[in-house]
Amino acid sequence: MTDPNIETGTGFRLKGWHVLAGFVGAFGIIIAVNLVMATQAIRTFPGLEVKNSYVASQEFNTRLQAQEALGWDIYADWRDGMVHLSITDDSGPVRVKHLQAIVGRATQKADDVEPVFAFNGTTYEAPVELGPGNWNIRMTAIAEDGTEFIQRVILHVKS
Repeated sequence: MTDPNIETGTGFRLKGWHVLAGFVGAFGIIIAVNLVMATQAIRTFPGLEVKNSYVASQEFNTRLQAQEALGWDIYADWRDGMVHLSITDDSGPVRVKHLQAIVGRATQKADDVEPVFAFNGTTYEAPVELGPGNWNIRMTAIAEDGTEFIQRVILHVKS
């Protein structure tokens, strides 16, 4: 009969509790890392986009057609501490009845700000200090005819 313990040649004998400790330690590290990552993902998640996704899906095509009928093009940039949001159509700059926007990172809401935009005759602008990287402008504009225009605009800020 052979010895159930493995001889390594150095006098160390690999026993069952060594193997068990290795497995428990390895899986313990994996589980701990997963818990930390899941906690961080939940803590930084900005929240729901819509309260009821079924209702939103039923209204999506109608809202999309109304927005496309406006013929608006949206462009955003950041320079000299100011966010510029340009809303244009075929005839030039568009002045809206109401504009609300949240500027923030895509992955967290800790940096979200809600600037007050002012129309300067060609674009809407607001003072906002932004660090380098990708930012989102989640805007809602109301056209003069009452049509709601909702869009997420990507803003790249270079260092």
